[in-house]
Amino acid sequence: MTQSKKNSSQELAALAADVARLSKLLTKERERLPAAYLRDAGLRKAYLSYYLPSNLPKIRLPLKELSLHPESMLAKENLRILDIGSGPGSAMLGAMEFFARRKSPPFLELTAVDHVAGNLKDAAALFASYRERLGLGASLHTVKTNIEQAEPHLGGHYDLIVLSNVLNELFHRDEERIARRIDSMRQMSRRFLADDGSLIVIEPALHDTSREMLLVRDGLVAQGLHVYSPCLMNENCPALVNPKDWCHEDVPWEPPAVIREIDGLAGLRKGSLKFSYLVMRKDGLSLADVYGADAFRIVSEPLVSKGKIEFYVCGKGGRRLIARLDKDMSPANDAYKALKRGDIVSFQDLGDERKRYRVGRDTVVTVKRA
Repeated sequence: MTQSKKNSSQELAALAADVARLSKLLTKERERLPAAYLRDAGLRKAYLSYYLPSNLPKIRLPLKELSLHPESMLAKENLRILDIGSGPGSAMLGAMEFFARRKSPPFLELTAVDHVAGNLKDAAALFASYRERLGLGASLHTVKTNIEQAEPHLGGHYDLIVLSNVLNELFHRDEERIARRIDSMRQMSRRFLADDGSLIVIEPALHDTSREMLLVRDGLVAQGLHVYSPCLMNENCPALVNPKDWCHEDVPWEPPAVIREIDGLAGLRKGSLKFSYLVMRKDGLSLADVYGADAFRIVSEPLVSKGKIEFYVCGKGGRRLIARLDKDMSPANDAYKALKRGDIVSFQDLGDERKRYRVGRDTVVTVKRA
């Protein structure tokens, strides 16, 4: 092995060790997570190399769902986006990639707020690189402060307010953290969210962080905000009824080679994008306007057992189990076999057995494609 290859291998091993350290802090050892953990040079490098590439695409799903609405709320000449707790800019860069693919992309007026100067320096450098590569009209304003002290540094209203992997870190050692998060989100929406704007929250796909996001969701609904997606109803979240339940997405993703190498060294696996998300608005517009009030979202993996396939679905009837017996397979319900988590689907002539829905031979299953 040449000296340069040896050095490269040592650097990759050191990076993988920092990735493993950060992974533990973000999952099993959350109580030890420092408030400004990205001030640690090793952890920030780990985040930039490993977590930023996988966090960056997550905002595409909520933005895609917003773009489906006939009100065309994203079809503006200028979009103001506020990225709260931006870190090195994962959500901001993901938004830039999303809008660069549109036929007539808007000018993006981006504001990144973070309390770690190194994060904002990285965000500014990455922004400049992405803007040049994408050929996108965009500006960036950075603000070094925390969320509680951000108001004096911000002005006007924003079309999108984004909190990516931030909500779970707010007041996370406070016994009243849910109430404080609800109040913080309500105040932020009241003060800075445009009347036709969207609040986007993206969180880790962990049981506790997801359920706490859903508690905040219900609190904001009680305060008068409306759920746009992923829910197809604006009622209290039925996943909170059972303490074992939570809600998350699992989107296919092909990781870059360096991430596969780090996974091998760190004992991790990032073969898909797992995350929880929430989009809320003031005006009552909803994804149900696009797909219909009777549509359901698939909120589980297929549950396969002898003679049947089951899923959990969520819609206006709450979170319910749905089953199709193998003996009831038919051309009408053929789409059922290919359903996956996150799909939006409608059923015609669906049986209701109280504890579960039943897909019969005559049930028509239609997957709603964008």
